[in-house]
Amino acid sequence: MNIAIIDYKAGNIKSVEAALQSLGCKTILTGNSRIIQEADKVIFPGVGHAGTAMQALIAAGLDNTIKKLTQPVLGICLGMQLLCNSSTEGDTIGLGIFNQTVTRFIPQNSEKIPHMGWNQLYNNNSPLLYKVPDNSFVYFVHSYQVPVFEFTAATCLYTGPFSAAIAKNNFYGTQFHPEKSGNTGLQILKNFINL
Repeated sequence: MNIAIIDYKAGNIKSVEAALQSLGCKTILTGNSRIIQEADKVIFPGVGHAGTAMQALIAAGLDNTIKKLTQPVLGICLGMQLLCNSSTEGDTIGLGIFNQTVTRFIPQNSEKIPHMGWNQLYNNNSPLLYKVPDNSFVYFVHSYQVPVFEFTAATCLYTGPFSAAIAKNNFYGTQFHPEKSGNTGLQILKNFINL
């Protein structure tokens, strides 16, 4: 299994690589479009500011590469958000694979932003979440969220419900970090490998 991890200088790369390698996968960190297109699977990680990350993707020509991928693609955290139409963070135009706008959390009570730490998944509904029971805990770090919509594959509650995972055709996303989510996260990565 050959997995390309997209390198656009905006990722939590080392822990993603380590988790996949612990599952017996060969990984390559690359910004080369041809290598990404030829990989069995693609991971699109991301940590940081949506606008800066999108500028880096466009500068490297990777925005068009990602849109055209036909193998399974997993966006993690900011990577998932950039798969959407847009983000209010920096008024950023995204890749448009999911017809949603990413918005900043608005605290309803005493919630702190960013949403950071362990929280639970509900309404798990995707092959990506096979053998992951409702109420499983995973690890989040984010200030922006994707609303619940038709391609929501799991929800989480923080200031209200939001999309913890999304899935459409060959594109998948997790707002949480599976590589930092213990055995539950490893199960999700196994499921992605087996798609």
